[in-house]
Amino acid sequence: MGKVPRILSWRNMLVLSLAVNFSLILRILKGTDGGNSSYVVSIWPVVSNSLDRTVYGDSKWPVVSTTASGSSSLSSASCNYNETQEDDERIINLKLGDPMVYERYWQEMGHMTTMVIAGWQSLSYFSDNNNELCWFLEPELAKEIVRVHKVVGNAVTQDRYIVVGTGSTQLYQAALYALSPHDDSGPINVVSAAPYYCSYPLITDCLKSGLYRWGGDAKTYKEEGPYIELVTSPNNPDGILRESVVNRSEGILIHDLAYYWPQYTPITSIADHDVMLFTASKSTGHAGMRIGWALVKDKETAKKMTEYIELNTIGVSKVSQLRVAKVLKAVSDSCGNETAKSFFEHSYDAMFERWKLLKQASKTSKGFTVPDFASQRCNFLGKVFEPQPAFAWLKCEEGIVDCEKFLREKKNILTKSGKYFGDDLSYVRVSMLDRDSIFNIFLHRISSSFNSTL
Repeated sequence: MGKVPRILSWRNMLVLSLAVNFSLILRILKGTDGGNSSYVVSIWPVVSNSLDRTVYGDSKWPVVSTTASGSSSLSSASCNYNETQEDDERIINLKLGDPMVYERYWQEMGHMTTMVIAGWQSLSYFSDNNNELCWFLEPELAKEIVRVHKVVGNAVTQDRYIVVGTGSTQLYQAALYALSPHDDSGPINVVSAAPYYCSYPLITDCLKSGLYRWGGDAKTYKEEGPYIELVTSPNNPDGILRESVVNRSEGILIHDLAYYWPQYTPITSIADHDVMLFTASKSTGHAGMRIGWALVKDKETAKKMTEYIELNTIGVSKVSQLRVAKVLKAVSDSCGNETAKSFFEHSYDAMFERWKLLKQASKTSKGFTVPDFASQRCNFLGKVFEPQPAFAWLKCEEGIVDCEKFLREKKNILTKSGKYFGDDLSYVRVSMLDRDSIFNIFLHRISSSFNSTL
């Protein structure tokens, strides 16, 4: 038998392989870069589109359409909450306020908030802000915090000190540390009117501090002497706009304004308090960045808060600060765009639609009720509307004593029981911020008769 002729050598095969792979790479880049010459930006849509086909495939968030002028617009009318892929055995978790409702918006915004951080950046503990008080605060973040509050008109920033923290939770602890007496008088009581944020008691007492302790419901607080009152407005869990309750001369107030944004409630006035806490988690939906900020009137209080964060975590992630600064800039920029809706208008539309459907389900089912809110005019949006909170404070009716147990065992819905908020077992807190697919299933299940599952 003769030898088979050797047509291609290994060198020929290597060259051919390189050519094929190079052509495939060029084809991918050409098909996905949208005309952008930036290498980093051009490869991102490949990942984004892949995610869209898998994770986000069932989302009903409005899609972007391009107008004749070339500007992008999202129409809330494209939301369709009637298309539900139901699975009665699937357990849905609405205990936490994970803000995935904003996922689609930021995905559609593409590279507006994409940033590249070189390996040599953010090496130092210190920020280049010439700020002797909060020495780890990134100047770009400070600038964008002031700007977004000025645009929305929801908080005073002039003559205020900005303290950045790892979420508003760390800032709450820093505020307790700063405002508590550091002497032998014993721990100061910390109170809040029920229903209060369920984590307040846990955070306050977790370290068994000698400086402060949880004092319970502000409505029933009778002890004499100094105290700290937490005022959450709009309130978590029920969405009510709050004021202080105890109102004594020795009281110290901390205002948690995490939800005082126009997608959740009408902005009726510019908040002006001694200590005001905000967070990126609920303002823009970027909970994973773990950034919050405090607007503090008193310099010594701001110094002590900074001291706590220095002792606790030696500052706050620069990368997270820079990312939040980029996001806040995009939000403020969108508010000045006359050809398209702003971030807050889109977010308002999404929350409005969800609350409208929840109220309809409440009337249909008659097995549960949600709070009634008074309409007010929003100075930012220029319209009159009812609050549409990030959580629904749902009450079970028809003789259901333990609402959390009923929804868990009969409807496969996980919620947070009212007992954790200092209230009755007939109440539960339900997140209104999950993905559309989850919210659809939730609506479908609670719209069905409660009697049929008793």
